[in-house]
Amino acid sequence: MSDEDDLDDVEPDQDDLEKDEDEKDTEEWEDKREGEEFSEEWMPTPLTENLMKEGLSLLCKTGNGLAHAYVKLELKDRDLTDIYLLRSYIHLRYVDVSENHLTDLSPLSCLTHLLWLKADGNQLQSAGLKELPYLQIASFAYNQITDTEGICHPRLESLDLKGNRIRFVTGLDPQKLNSLQTLELRGNQIESTQGLNLPKLKSLFLDPGEW
Repeated sequence: MSDEDDLDDVEPDQDDLEKDEDEKDTEEWEDKREGEEFSEEWMPTPLTENLMKEGLSLLCKTGNGLAHAYVKLELKDRDLTDIYLLRSYIHLRYVDVSENHLTDLSPLSCLTHLLWLKADGNQLQSAGLKELPYLQIASFAYNQITDTEGICHPRLESLDLKGNRIRFVTGLDPQKLNSLQTLELRGNQIESTQGLNLPKLKSLFLDPGEW
């Protein structure tokens, strides 16, 4: 059995992935972000092999079923500024890099088996990534994201962008996001959702007065 077959119908178990932590208190996040904006520049803290070993878990079969690899990585609150090392861990399916100081998630584009991503509370200005064919759940809450461009994952079902700096919802291609059911946009300054046309969208969360 190939990795693609193994992943085809996998549904991420949000309970196992600490779903409760998705509901952080908004005021705490805003206080933290405000403090970081006025703090000194963060010292470079790249991801290391030692940190990888500490964060890896959930050993699963890969490829033809004879090999095994860790598929879950938790790197929450490690002061990371660089995750380039992740490019080599191609079997990862669940990644939590929240509460760091990341400005670039491009190394995640190499993780073509990724199902679940949490990158809340960083310094991201964009949620754009190269297409990830199996990504189903993604959260970029409480960053500094200013637009919704570059999000193009065909199996994405849930997208969380609350607590950012988005004013206009653009670039969400219905041909590329034909599985998206839940879109969270509270805590932004949305001025227009004109052109938002996602065929399977069931839940859209906005602040009062923005719709």
